[in-house]
Amino acid sequence: MIAPLLDLPAALAEAVNAYEASGNVGALMERLHHVREGATPDALVAAAEPWLHMPEVAGPLYERVVDHQPNNARALVILANAYWLSGRGPEVVGELASRALAADPDNRGAWHMWALTEGNQRDRTIRWVQVTQRFPDDMLAKAALADNAASLAAAEHDREALALAIGAYEELWNNSPNAQQRAALETALNTLRNYQF
Repeated sequence: MIAPLLDLPAALAEAVNAYEASGNVGALMERLHHVREGATPDALVAAAEPWLHMPEVAGPLYERVVDHQPNNARALVILANAYWLSGRGPEVVGELASRALAADPDNRGAWHMWALTEGNQRDRTIRWVQVTQRFPDDMLAKAALADNAASLAAAEHDREALALAIGAYEELWNNSPNAQQRAALETALNTLRNYQF
């Protein structure tokens, strides 16, 4: 028998608690598939909110949401993130990110997933440049750009990538909210500024 919609948050909490106690992924999947069958997509979205940090929970729930709302950019991004964290790979995740971008070109999460799934280091760095140009105040994207550009500079002895990394880390330093972060960024900057090709 399918539980009433009002019981959905309790049913999810019970399923997650049982999973955390047992570690039995198969039992969790069985319970989630049973619970989601009787729920509307909107009810699943609301009930899943506390569990978005758990890809093994968010994934199965958002598969159903995306099946019923294929142009819901937020749902596509959440499913993409759950798949990424559970190791589904860049092709599947990239396809979901592309769908989310088509549905909502202003969805920052879709842009992040799109950049993250590029396998080529140089192309991934270029994607992060595009994300930071589109969202200039996005410090998470700026950090991803800095890290990718630094990796590219080291791997390919690329002076342009090194300058890009230094510029991104400097901007992060300028926007850093506390001394601990600034100290970590100063260490990275000193390393990059003294890098010898």
